[in-house]
Amino acid sequence: MRLSIFIFDGVTALDAIGGYEVLARIPGMEVEFFSQDRSLIAADTRRLGVFAWKGFDDVQSTDILYIPGGPGAFALEEDAGCLQKLRALDATSIWTVGVCNGVGLLAATGALKGRKAATNWFYRDRLARFGAEFAPGRYHRSDKYVTGAGVSASIDAALFLTQLIGGENLAKTLQLGIEYYPDPPFSERAPAEAPDFAKQLVSQFEESGGAEQMRQTAPFANMVRVGP
Repeated sequence: MRLSIFIFDGVTALDAIGGYEVLARIPGMEVEFFSQDRSLIAADTRRLGVFAWKGFDDVQSTDILYIPGGPGAFALEEDAGCLQKLRALDATSIWTVGVCNGVGLLAATGALKGRKAATNWFYRDRLARFGAEFAPGRYHRSDKYVTGAGVSASIDAALFLTQLIGGENLAKTLQLGIEYYPDPPFSERAPAEAPDFAKQLVSQFEESGGAEQMRQTAPFANMVRVGP
C-alpha cells in the first residue's frame, strides 16, 4: 500500500508525524510526503521543517490519503486548487485520514457531507458549515474515512486504521514498537475536563495565535531549493 501524507506551510508536526510513525511501520507500506510544490515546509512553530519531496503533479493516486491539521490549513479551506487535488486523490483512495483541523480541510472538499467525524475540540462546531457532524472521541470511522481529534490523537487514529488494515496483532505490535501507553501526569483525560484557564488560553491562541505564527518567517526559509 502507499501512504500519501499532505503537508503544507503551517502544518502541526505531530498531526502528521504521529500517524506516520504508526502507518509507515506496516509491512510493505510505501510512504510519501507531498505538498502543492516540492519544497521544505515550515511547521506551525516556524522552527521545524519537513521536506515535501513530491508535489501535486507527482501524486496521481494513493491507497491512503492522510491530511493533518495546523493553522496553515484554514487558508487551504478556501483554496480551490488544493481542494480539487485532495478531492481527486480521495476518489482513488482505499482509506482517507483526517487529523485535528485537517478534518476541516477534508470536510471542505465535500467528502464528509452527511457524515460524523472526530476533530480537535476547538474546531467541533465549524464542521457543520461543511455538512459534517462532530463525533466525540479520539477517532471515528465512517466507511473509508478515519478521522482523529487533536494532534496526539493522530497516533490513536493510526493504530485504529492499522487494526483495520492488518488486524489487532499487528496494531498491538506497532503500539509496543513505539511504546505508546500514554500516562500524562495530570488527572484530566478529555478536553471537557481541562481547567477553564487552559481552555481560555488555547481558545485565544486558536483565534489569533495561529495567524500570528503564520506571519513569522522560518529561519531556514529558502535554504533548500528543489530542482524540476
